[in-house]
Amino acid sequence: FFFFFFMKIIYARLCAVFIAITFLNYNSFAQEIEISGRVTDGKDGSGLPGVGVVNITSKTGASTDINGSFKVKATVGNILEFRFLGYKTETRTVAAGVTTIGVVMNEETKTLSEAVVIGYGTMSKKDLSGSITSISSKDFQKGIITTPEQLIAGKAPGVQITSNGGSPGGGSTIRIRGGASLSASNDPLLVIDGIPVDNGGIAGSPNPLSLINPNDIETFTVLKDAAATAIYGSRASNGVIIITTKKGTKGAKPEFTISSQNSISTIVKKVDVLSADDFRALVNEQGSEDQKKLLGKYSTDWQKVIFQQALTSDNNISYGGSIGKLPFRISTGFLNQQGILRTDKMDRQSVGINLNPSLLDGSLKINLNLKGSRASNQFANGGAIGAAIGYDPTQPIFQTTDDGRRISPRFGGYREWLNGDGRPNSQASNNPLGLLSNRSNVSEVYRTLSNLTLDYAMPFLPELRANLNVGVDLAEGKGKTFVTDSAASNYLNKGSRTEYKQQKRAETIEFYLNYGKDLPSISSRIDFLAGTAYQNFWTKNYNYRPLNYKGDTLDKNVPNSARPKFPFDIPQNRLMSFYGRVNYIFKGKWNAYATIRQDGSSRFAPNNRWGFFPSAALSYRISDEAFLKYSKALSNLKIRASWGITGQQDIGDNYSYQSYFNIGNNNALYPFGDIYYNMARPGAYDPTRKWEQTATYNIALDYGFFKDRITGSIDVYMKKTSDLLNNVPTAAGSNFGDNITTNVGTLENKGIEFAINTIPIQTKDINWDLGFNATYNENKITKLNTSEDPNYPGAPTGGISGGIGNNAQINSVGFPANSFFVYKQVYENGKPVEGVFQDLNGDGKLTELDKYRFRQPAPRMFFGLSSNVTAYGFFLGFVIRANQGNYVYNNVQSNNGSLNSVLAQQSALSNVSVNYLESRFTGNSLYGNDDKRLLSDYYVKDASFIRMDNLNFGYNFGKVFNEKVNVAINGTIQNVFVITKYKGIDPEIGGGIDNNFYPRPRTYTLGLQLSF
Repeated sequence: FFFFFFMKIIYARLCAVFIAITFLNYNSFAQEIEISGRVTDGKDGSGLPGVGVVNITSKTGASTDINGSFKVKATVGNILEFRFLGYKTETRTVAAGVTTIGVVMNEETKTLSEAVVIGYGTMSKKDLSGSITSISSKDFQKGIITTPEQLIAGKAPGVQITSNGGSPGGGSTIRIRGGASLSASNDPLLVIDGIPVDNGGIAGSPNPLSLINPNDIETFTVLKDAAATAIYGSRASNGVIIITTKKGTKGAKPEFTISSQNSISTIVKKVDVLSADDFRALVNEQGSEDQKKLLGKYSTDWQKVIFQQALTSDNNISYGGSIGKLPFRISTGFLNQQGILRTDKMDRQSVGINLNPSLLDGSLKINLNLKGSRASNQFANGGAIGAAIGYDPTQPIFQTTDDGRRISPRFGGYREWLNGDGRPNSQASNNPLGLLSNRSNVSEVYRTLSNLTLDYAMPFLPELRANLNVGVDLAEGKGKTFVTDSAASNYLNKGSRTEYKQQKRAETIEFYLNYGKDLPSISSRIDFLAGTAYQNFWTKNYNYRPLNYKGDTLDKNVPNSARPKFPFDIPQNRLMSFYGRVNYIFKGKWNAYATIRQDGSSRFAPNNRWGFFPSAALSYRISDEAFLKYSKALSNLKIRASWGITGQQDIGDNYSYQSYFNIGNNNALYPFGDIYYNMARPGAYDPTRKWEQTATYNIALDYGFFKDRITGSIDVYMKKTSDLLNNVPTAAGSNFGDNITTNVGTLENKGIEFAINTIPIQTKDINWDLGFNATYNENKITKLNTSEDPNYPGAPTGGISGGIGNNAQINSVGFPANSFFVYKQVYENGKPVEGVFQDLNGDGKLTELDKYRFRQPAPRMFFGLSSNVTAYGFFLGFVIRANQGNYVYNNVQSNNGSLNSVLAQQSALSNVSVNYLESRFTGNSLYGNDDKRLLSDYYVKDASFIRMDNLNFGYNFGKVFNEKVNVAINGTIQNVFVITKYKGIDPEIGGGIDNNFYPRPRTYTLGLQLSF
């Protein structure tokens, strides 16, 4: 009875609830109304098209039209959410009697910082599926930075940036996840404000990027895996670096910024050679009587003679903001930089203009970029560095009498080694300072990079955008090299005078359609992109005849009629591309991403002209799951996986897929009577040459803890390059006198990247950012021949000074690229035994077959550590980099480290590096093994290092002068210290051969910045 009575009560209550719910739903349905309104930009009041308007309650939605207007169904109490990338999300609750809603949206600084530039657009950082690292201007390296790539050295995992030395504007070697090629370019594709630029260099410029003012750059975005790079297809096998320059801000009050940095640079370390007293002792002990008579009475530090304290001034002015609805930025820069090697300097003037207005209520976005620069260079004679190492330290700088008075204007007055006839000894080194002073090598280079981008949201469908990008990269370089007729280096030819000129033009036209739509009913968003691109690369090389100071130095037996008549040549190549991309996001946590690109290159025959480059990626944001969403410790956890194929055609060879004839040089003349003529002969060609392709696999984990106070990522990758474009010798008897570029071999890189960024302290007045990254990369050649040949040792490379035609490196199957290929030295009591090496193959003879592959120049691991602290207006930061497992062949020691380098001649002397005291190598050819000594593994040294690149500090005074001017001062020390066991001048040598290296200076900088 009680049971049935209790169930009756429950039943009655459930019926009452059911009736109430039914009534309420009916009442709500009956009151569903249409809400309309307009979404505007908080800065200028213009309508924002394409804003997602989502009814959170009913899971329905719409998008704003070209004017920012919208219509959506809702009932009283529903919540409407307004979403737009780069703006703060706004919410509105539908109130009774309200049918019109006005919404003002403002830019969200945090959201903007999370919007990462990708190929043809941007994407929220949390939605990325590919391996991408973005670095903004606040995190750049500080100090005197003359070329842009140096701004991010040590800042990105998997990206190794090695400066090519300390010369002004000397540039760097950039490698992303190791080199993907052997003979083709290993440089990444550079995209500046949407224009893929030609980074092949321009005559007269030490580095093409030195013509871009680093002060104008806002962000670097590095695309590393194929999912990120494949949208660029044909030139992306070595990664992509997207450079975005600074722009005006919509609605911002115009502001002037003036900055000035002035620095002094000094040499850090010199090559250790014998002092004048030690040198005298050595010659007096080991030299002949004639050689002893050559000794002078001076003590000259030749390296001190040729190096100097160098001054640099870098001044920049910019004016940017918004005038009405026109955002703009105008900038100009003036750089004057001396090199620490005397006579070396660079002057650069640059200008940048950026206009980015929005028209038609914001539906048409225009971006006009113009960057121009002029650089004048005076290049020092780099041969003076090697000459200063070897020149006799007992000799004076100038020709002098016994009482020290200078005599004779010959050779510019510099002391030189002479033959018995009074002419310079061509087998001896020239006076180092004379090499610098008696030669003038100047150039003048202009570059203009400009493009116009139009982005239009269709009025009938605001989610559909059309984007047109038209750009041109123009460059001209010209220069002259002049050596006086009295210079010892060119005395017999009565001096020399050469001239060159080159013009380059790269044209780009790109058009794509992009459709992005929120689908709230299925908790999704989908984006489509489809486009086409055309690029034309045109070069004009002017041919000038070399002349000597007093007449024509060309062979008098060759008449003018037999010399080339063409005043210039015009190599040219083109690329045509079609591409597409789809990105699907489900519930904000699943992201599927795919691209395809088809490229055609004029560098290949029609049958092989087109390459197809697909990619796919998938990511899963685990932290958005219910069981982790409200975790106080974990703020982000995402898994990424990707695969893709990219291509390579940057081989610098435009036409050798087809048969052609070359005009022979003066070494290939044919006589008709008494006159010799240049003859035409067939050149090597390969009609089957095709795209080099790199397949990349990547799996990664992104993480964040404690509201992203700790963030980072771990990436594991593998790159496999097939159909390597390699230079190989032509077959004997083929009548082709050249090497040929063809598809031979495979190569792979695999590794791990780790990055962690932390904010240990974050208060109102104190902020500390600390970041660390580490990369392990393993490189191996897996195939080099079209057929297996176990007896093929590989392709020699890495030419060295000393002997004739020696190479210290080789590319061999099963080993890293550019492995050192040397003899195994025998030691006794810890000292190398001259002329004694291990017979590795056991045949009782010491031959080429006993050489072995020993170490590699590229580091196995490299690291970066960055720190920035701001406190009460003060700031302090540093960047430290480290390499582990990189080896260097010390060619300075091998070429200057034996007794023979001192006493090779009876009429001249040469200094010796101090390693001679350790090894006691004679280097005498009587041993019959001097070439083998040069290729001893004794000279291959561990060059692992820790280097503090940068230490910067300063104080921001804030607003002064009635709060009208913001003032900040800063100081920087660059190349602060290096910790290494390597005894050469610097452990960080690109390519691994240490010889004639231009030292990296230590630079002290003071700067001032004013904003008003």
